[in-house]
Amino acid sequence: MNYTDIINRRKFLRYFGCCTCGLMISSCTTVPITERKQLKIIPESTLNRQAAQIYEKVKKKEKLSDDLNQLEEIKDIGHNIEQAVSEYFDQNNIADPTANFKWEYILVDNKKIKNAWCMPGGKIAVYTGILEVTKNKHGLAAVMGHEIAHAVAKHSLERASRTLAVNVGTQIADIISGGKISGVSRSAGVDVAGMLKQIGIFNPFNRKQESEADYLGMIFSSLSGFDIRETTKVWERMKEANKGKEPPEWMSTHPSTARRIQQISDWIPGVILEYPPIKKM
Repeated sequence: MNYTDIINRRKFLRYFGCCTCGLMISSCTTVPITERKQLKIIPESTLNRQAAQIYEKVKKKEKLSDDLNQLEEIKDIGHNIEQAVSEYFDQNNIADPTANFKWEYILVDNKKIKNAWCMPGGKIAVYTGILEVTKNKHGLAAVMGHEIAHAVAKHSLERASRTLAVNVGTQIADIISGGKISGVSRSAGVDVAGMLKQIGIFNPFNRKQESEADYLGMIFSSLSGFDIRETTKVWERMKEANKGKEPPEWMSTHPSTARRIQQISDWIPGVILEYPPIKKM
């Protein structure tokens, strides 16, 4: 590498760094209610459009339940949460983060999967397996409130933005080091940078989002008139269903079940007092 190459590389890094920092600063927002600062550098409309396309593929690929009564209960719970969330933000003069959502609900007939999710834009799926854990409408509202909280807090958008920023940062670091990072990975036969990013950055960050969704989800359920005291019971049943099998917390994208139960128990009294069922206008 000659002197000119070094100058060019320095210029590139300086210009790129300035542009990147400017973009990140201008793209910092806060999560509603918790007011945690977050990075969003990918257009929300882009992610919502992609989520809607994936959702359509899920509906075609998965076997949907023909239990219309159960699906109706899911929709009823979802509609209650939708309305309560929008009404809360409206009454508090806060921009409604769900204003552009196109809510939709499906019940997937799969008893082996104890899960539910909400894609960006309000696309929700509940698997029949989770119903064995929720047991009742309050338990189901706890799970759905958690998943809806992910969408309201724009967690998917934030994760995508953070992944982009971290990957770009890693590439810049590799350039600055003269390729030492990628060299170590090739020598070891392991993606060292990827492993460190996953364990040291992404996993802790995802755990933070999960805890935030637990907290916001209880708020949304409480605003909707559901009994959030059922939330701890849901996680106790989930722990029993999983027979205590879970990876060490530092290797997981989720807090340990024991930590979740403790946090939720600590939050319940405050949430009940601060976020009672909302009076719809």
